Amino acid sequence: METSTEGMPEAHSDGPAEAGTDTASATAAAAEIPAPRAMASASLSPSRAGDFMQCPLLYRFRVIDRLPEKPSEAATRGTLVHAVLERLFDAPAGERTVPRATSLIPGQWDRLREARPELAELFADDPEGERLARWLGEAERLVERWFTLEDPSRLEPAERELFVEAELESGLRLRGIIDRVDVAPTGEVRIVDYKTGKAPRPEYAEGALFQMKFYALVVWRLKGIVPRRLQLVYLGSGDVLTYDPVVADLERVERKLLALWDAIRLATETGDWRPRPTKLCGWCDHQAHCPEFGGTPPPYPLPVAGSEQGRMGPD
Repeated sequence: METSTEGMPEAHSDGPAEAGTDTASATAAAAEIPAPRAMASASLSPSRAGDFMQCPLLYRFRVIDRLPEKPSEAATRGTLVHAVLERLFDAPAGERTVPRATSLIPGQWDRLREARPELAELFADDPEGERLARWLGEAERLVERWFTLEDPSRLEPAERELFVEAELESGLRLRGIIDRVDVAPTGEVRIVDYKTGKAPRPEYAEGALFQMKFYALVVWRLKGIVPRRLQLVYLGSGDVLTYDPVVADLERVERKLLALWDAIRLATETGDWRPRPTKLCGWCDHQAHCPEFGGTPPPYPLPVAGSEQGRMGPD
């Protein structure tokens, strides 16, 4: 889960591998875009790193142009389920039951709509409420499935929705929000993230773990502690993916992020943001602005060395 930040703005998402099936939120960041020369204080989240790796032009549309994106039923359902699982731990252990959890759904949905009025358009064409009822039923089933994967009566999270931030020696700040942090009596730390989509195929597991290793790196740099376990709980398929990181893993992630940030800086300074077509393009809200679909990007809003207008790609 992500949050908006100062420096380079960020949006809230569970990452590109689950486009159309899972996010914790899609709230656009309100932070101001810095000029390229001021980017030493910039920051990066797992979602924005994932955007650039998926498609540099998508990163530009979201971070620099801040083009609006329509709320989706899948993303909003993910946000709702996350809120329910977070709030359930407010209850005493013995009251963390399926009925208690599912009873939280209507109230959390009301709170979400109050916080984000734009969500009203999701079911604007559903006057009888039939589609909304099905959607809420799907959220209920996801919550129920969680109880088959974990027993909340035996869990006492040390943190929920924990905002973390660490600055690397390069000046790059890494930040994000962790769904849940468990700490064993022996001091071992487990980072847990809920996904309302399905678990990836084995060949894509490494990509799915990128977000978790990112969080582990931040915790390590912030606290000097390497989390004992990273755990992804996939409510869509009923799978739990775990990984036990070591220092060498986190050092590799750090090198990758520094190289990624160098590429982002270069694209920002040159205005050269190239599309990278994949099957995920089908879920993109920005096809009207993408050259791959015959569109034209908006005028580049940042200064470009030696040019009045940023380039899209090669001349």
